[in-house]
Amino acid sequence: MIVTQQSVNELSWEKMDNLLPCIVQHANSGKVLMQGYMNKDALLHTLNTQNVTFFSRSKQRLWTKGETSGHTLALTEISADCDKDSLLALVEPNGPTCHLGTESCWPDSNDAQMTFVAQLEQLLASRKDADPTSSYTASLYAKGIKRIAQKVGEEGVETALAATVADLDELKNESADLLYHLIVLLQASNLSLTDVIDVLKQRHQAQ
Repeated sequence: MIVTQQSVNELSWEKMDNLLPCIVQHANSGKVLMQGYMNKDALLHTLNTQNVTFFSRSKQRLWTKGETSGHTLALTEISADCDKDSLLALVEPNGPTCHLGTESCWPDSNDAQMTFVAQLEQLLASRKDADPTSSYTASLYAKGIKRIAQKVGEEGVETALAATVADLDELKNESADLLYHLIVLLQASNLSLTDVIDVLKQRHQAQ
């Protein structure tokens, strides 16, 4: 269930000695970032401030992630599992999450395929204001939406042609080019893949 201030008391606090484990997941990429523990006050503080706050078992006090480093976790949504004894927080991190300076506390885990796509999107977004001579992506942004849209059209045609002649290797390569240029076009239009996925979700629910 989605946790709100009104539903906090419905969670299984007594069952878990008043501390619920909370998994933190990147809201866009789906990457698991860290785990902490929340008591009722930490959860309420998280909901009130929209910055993820835990109960520190070592310091025996509330601890807002990033209170020292500045690498906060902006809350998108927090939910409880079916037994109401664990939490899942979807967040937008402001910098690396792990105290070791890595994005995740599981830096050696293999990312899911869509996690890589989300990371690629973030990288391409970071090129929007870069020097046009610094990369192909930055030069595309500098040329404007019309040129980027033209590239999407060209790559779409090449992808379709590869499919019609059953050249599977070329189809994979052209599809990669198409997806890359589509992400750049979305970013140039101040949109993201999340906006596209939201449309797909709406269509799916309507079926």
